[in-house]
Amino acid sequence: MISELKIAKEAAIEAGGLILNYYKADYEIKEKGYHNPVTTADHAADTRLKEILIESRPDYGWLSEETIDSPDRLDKERIWVVDPLDGTKEFIEGVPHFVVSVALVENGDPIVGVLFNPVTEELFTASNGAGAFLDDKPIHCLTKDEVRAMVILNSRSETRRGLWAPFDGVFGELRAIGSVAYKLGLTAAGKADIFASLRPKNEWDICAGNCIINESGGKLIALNGAQRKYNQENTLITPGLVAGDI
Repeated sequence: MISELKIAKEAAIEAGGLILNYYKADYEIKEKGYHNPVTTADHAADTRLKEILIESRPDYGWLSEETIDSPDRLDKERIWVVDPLDGTKEFIEGVPHFVVSVALVENGDPIVGVLFNPVTEELFTASNGAGAFLDDKPIHCLTKDEVRAMVILNSRSETRRGLWAPFDGVFGELRAIGSVAYKLGLTAAGKADIFASLRPKNEWDICAGNCIINESGGKLIALNGAQRKYNQENTLITPGLVAGDI
């Protein structure tokens, strides 16, 4: 497992370096769908991640936000699940809330997770049974009994849409931050009490963060209470998600 974690870390850091070359520079922006942009940086990072990870482990499957999906992955025992740039909107806006997200899944369970923020140089890592780390220092989820004292990391876009307005005053603080994966890393590191999303997410958004949350003593569940098994034909997780020491 150490070798897989090492490969994932090296790949994430190298992809992050490519992304940083584009940050606040000139690059192409396209729309994959409504409010779903993709940039030259996304594609460059995706290409490099695939080169490193698949070259290192050619028998593993592949699922990435920026690669056309193949049903071949469904037959694989192990599969890389990546988001080369989680937080593309923030990247475009010049807000440093984005990460490279790399996970390794075995029989549906995330066993390696790496998140790298190339601007802040925060490196969140975890592997099954070995704990979670931020910059090589052990991390753990926070535990608070008083709901009104809790800090909740929620979505910038959901906040803009007014989806969190009914929760004003319920918690100690609603802190809107970009990138689902980054929020999971911060929650695992005890920078907040709970991560929550009211909208569906994809496997590549949360898989690495799920491993890191697990190894930091927390868990990630859908709002209906279900825990995710990864490498599904339908990669969308509904209705929303919550994570932390819950």
